[in-house]
Amino acid sequence: MMQVDLFGGGNAAGPEGFRYRPDVLSPSEEASLVKRFAALPFAPFEFHGFLGKRRIVSYGWRYDYAAEKARPTDPIPDFLLPLRRRAAQTVSLPLDSLQQALITEYAPGAAIGWHRDKPMFQDVIALSFLSPCRLRLRRRKAQGWERWAIEVQPRSLYLLRGVARHEWEHSIPALEALRYSVTFRTVRDRPGPIAL
Repeated sequence: MMQVDLFGGGNAAGPEGFRYRPDVLSPSEEASLVKRFAALPFAPFEFHGFLGKRRIVSYGWRYDYAAEKARPTDPIPDFLLPLRRRAAQTVSLPLDSLQQALITEYAPGAAIGWHRDKPMFQDVIALSFLSPCRLRLRRRKAQGWERWAIEVQPRSLYLLRGVARHEWEHSIPALEALRYSVTFRTVRDRPGPIAL
């Protein structure tokens, strides 16, 4: 498994467009945000009638699986704005391009299966809280699956962009302890490409 700062000079071992930055937040910043998360109106993740073990709350946009489209929802709350600013600065994106925020609560035993984020979302920036997790990536090749994984630490950030975002699937196996993540996404209809 890879555990290095990948912003500083490429990542030959990992997928093109994947970046990882440890220690984006301090322990006190993490503790303050986790207190706020505990009071949020989480609901079980629902996928075509199936309720997952993880719970979520969306801001800006939420994906409606029944209608198969993104719908506007409550604006990103004030307490998340400094975190959104930190995420945008870390990956060199315009602040207003991060139009969607998803907070996920992973109880012990919760996981997320293999998937790619919905196509109306572009760049995916995720921040991790409380517990580490193993982020697995895979893409289909003629001879089978190409695979890669990283141990994502609390207070770290990772980015999925370009090839890593569109050609690779990602998943997180069942967790042993409570974990939160905050995922910010850009929306596809933003004008012009964003360079790596």
